[in-house]
Order: sequence, then structure tokens, then C-alpha cells
Amino acid sequence: MDDLVLYSLMPFSLLFLAIYGAGKALYSIWWKPKWLERRLRQQGKISMFWNGKTPRLIISDPELMKEVLSNKLGHIQKPPLNPLILILARGLTVLEGEKWAIHRRLINPAFHLEKLKGMVPVFVISCNKMIEEWKKMINHQETCEVDVWPEIQKVAKDIISRAAFGSNYEEGKKIFELQHELMMLTIEAMQTLYIPGFRFVPTKKNRRRKKLNIEITSMLRDIVERKQNAMRTGQSKVDDLLSLLLHSSEQNSSGNESGRRSDGLTIEEVIEECKVFYLAGQETTSSLLTWTIIVLAMHQDWQEKAREEVLQVCGKKEPDFEALTHLKTVTMILNEVLRLYPPAIALYQHAREATKIGDISIPAGVDITLPTMLIHRDPEFWGDDAEEFKPERFAAGITKASKDHLAFFPFGWGPRICIGQSFSLLEAKTVLAMILQHFSFELSPSYAHAPYTVMTLQPQRGAQLIIHQV
Repeated sequence: MDDLVLYSLMPFSLLFLAIYGAGKALYSIWWKPKWLERRLRQQGKISMFWNGKTPRLIISDPELMKEVLSNKLGHIQKPPLNPLILILARGLTVLEGEKWAIHRRLINPAFHLEKLKGMVPVFVISCNKMIEEWKKMINHQETCEVDVWPEIQKVAKDIISRAAFGSNYEEGKKIFELQHELMMLTIEAMQTLYIPGFRFVPTKKNRRRKKLNIEITSMLRDIVERKQNAMRTGQSKVDDLLSLLLHSSEQNSSGNESGRRSDGLTIEEVIEECKVFYLAGQETTSSLLTWTIIVLAMHQDWQEKAREEVLQVCGKKEPDFEALTHLKTVTMILNEVLRLYPPAIALYQHAREATKIGDISIPAGVDITLPTMLIHRDPEFWGDDAEEFKPERFAAGITKASKDHLAFFPFGWGPRICIGQSFSLLEAKTVLAMILQHFSFELSPSYAHAPYTVMTLQPQRGAQLIIHQV
């Protein structure tokens, strides 16, 4: 009898589950997005667009942007990440709250200016290798065509490998090559239709991603543990990013049997930060340097001004830190390129709780976009010539380059400004100065101007230049 009752109730149970599921889907896909849109539209003239079922509010007013990035109430954070991206790194760039604050405090000393001074010889070594290769390409010819995009990527990888791991840079380079393959596979997967749980299906590419992640983590663990032991026995100097990070972490730790240090980082956390060194350190600088060389190939007058300055300050000698601080024209050029071609074309935030920015009430669940490139090119802040390449804007410094100093934020702004900003600019200045010492360059007829974004702003069809030895 009981079985008969249960059997008769099954259709009703299935119907209830079907109605419940449909209602939940309707709420998530239609009702809640429409409610969020209505809440935003009721506030008058605002700009928004849809990212799937999530509304994105566009904020282009510098003062409102400042409120978003200062995040005094703690209601705004990074948008929920696609689970696929977390396989690349789980370090500082994706952390939030107290954990982010601890990592930031421990990593900061590695990027202090005094520490970065010691990195310039590392930049020089890597750049010298590239320059010798370019000279061999030219050989006895007067000119040579070079796609500088892969060339700059290669030198940036070599630099971050040496800077991060010191004498272990060859091992680091191998790891970063594997990480680059993992990044490409991850980007490819992110560009396809997202199906929850599909990343666990043992397809050929999913298995490859998993294998790469395991291999990268294992190799990094070996390097980190060997570096840690060498530092403790006095066999290694504290002179690369990894040793500086471990030194800072040890100074803030009490140590215990489990390997978890009270205020320091675990080995796993150090490994994830090493992955971030590559992703942030290589991608950002290679983008900045490539666009700078392209723009100087377009504007021969500024290329000559920069070369004259470099030769006046450095001659044909390898630049040192002191010399780099005197390259005012080169600095102006780099800032203007960052304005026109910022590596990250926008910043993305998310309201995890209802909050207020200026007079705008933002419901929980709304994404916020700060369109870096649009603000950098807005005539309201930069004048009618905002689209033109004019490095002289920065002659009196960043704060006086525009009508609002907050209108220039290529590395972000506020407490989460890019920790590697000084590292990236110093590297870019070194490599650019050395290229100008040895070569002049112009656009090749095969060059096609096609900026597009893959992690950072990149030249979609390469950066073909005709180079001349000087």
C-alpha cells in the first residue's frame, strides 16, 4: 500500500521539481537582471551594457572612479572569476580582503625602489642578447625586417625569469614556457561557450591543462624549497624577486611544524605568487614596449629626440639606474604610449553589496567598468588633440598632463594599484634606451595597425619594422 502511495506521488514530485527549477532559472536569467536594470535606469542618464545576465555600469567620471577604486566601505571587489582563469595563478591579483592585505604587505618590499636598482643589470644582460641577435639578422646588409612583437615578448620573458629566480633563471624560463602554453589553452577555452563543469571532462585539452598545472606547480615547488634552504644556510643572496619574497615572508613569520606561518606565506602561496610574477611581469611590459616602438616608428621626430637624449646621457655605454633617472624625454614618451595604448584597456569591479558612488545607488550584483582607454582619450580631459601622440603633455609631469590628474591610470589607482608599476617602467626604459643606442627603425609596408586585447592590448597582426644599425 505504501509503495502504491509513493508511486502515485512521484508525478507530483517531479512536477514540483520541474516548476521549482524553471522558476529558479526564470528568476536568475530574467527577473533579477530586469530588476537590476530597472533600479539603475530609474536613476536617470547612466551608461550600462549587459555581460551575459549581469548588468555592467560604465563609470567614466574620474571622481566617481576614485570612489570605486578607494572602496572605503569594502562593498566593491573584483568580479567573480571564471573558474578557468584560476588555474593560471591564485596570487595577489585575484585575492580579496585580509588575505590580499597580508600578501600585499609581504610582497611590497621586493618592489621597493632600492631593491629595483639592483635589477637594472639583469635587464641589460637580457637586452644585450636581443641586440646581438638583431645585429646578426642585419649582418652586412643595410637593413632588415623584424617582427618586434615576438622579439620583445622573448626579451621580457628572459628578464622576468632572471629577475624572479636569479641563478635559477633557466629553470624559471622553462616553467614560464609551460605557463605560456597553459595561458593560451586557458584563453582558448574562455573564448568558447562556458558550460559549468565541462573543464572536468577528460578531453585532450582539459587533460593537457591539468598536466601542465601539475608540472608547473611541481617545478616551482622544487625551486622555492631549494632557494629557501640555500638562504637559510647562507648559500644564496637575497637579490631576486623570489628570495626577496621569501626573506620578507620569513621576517614576518614565527614558523611551526605544519608549515603554516602566522604572518608569512605558505610554500603554496609563494608558488602562486611566482606564477603572478610571470603573468603580470611579462605581459604588461611586452605590450608597453611593443606599442612604444611602433609609435616611435610612426613618429620619427620623437624617435630622434629620444635617441639624442639617450646618447647624450649614456653615450654607447650600458645604462645604469642613475642614467635612467635622467631620461626625461623617454619618460614622457612612455607615459604618452601608456595613455594611448594602456596594457589593460579597462578595469572591472563588482558590487558584492548595495553601495553608493556619488549620487548613484548601485544594487548588489552589478558589475562596474572603468574604461581606461576611453578616459585616456577623452577630449574633456586631454583637449581636442586627445587622439594624437603628443608626449609634451607630460613635460611637467603626470599630475599636470590633463585637466584632471585622475584621468591617467594605466596601472590602476588606489590601494590596489599595480605593485609592479615601477619594475615595469624601469624595465621598459632600459630596453628602449638600449634599442635606441643601436638601431633606428621605421614601419614596414607589411605592418597593419590592429590593436586587440588578449589579456593585454596586443598587435593582432604583429609589429613588422625595418631596422637600421646606428
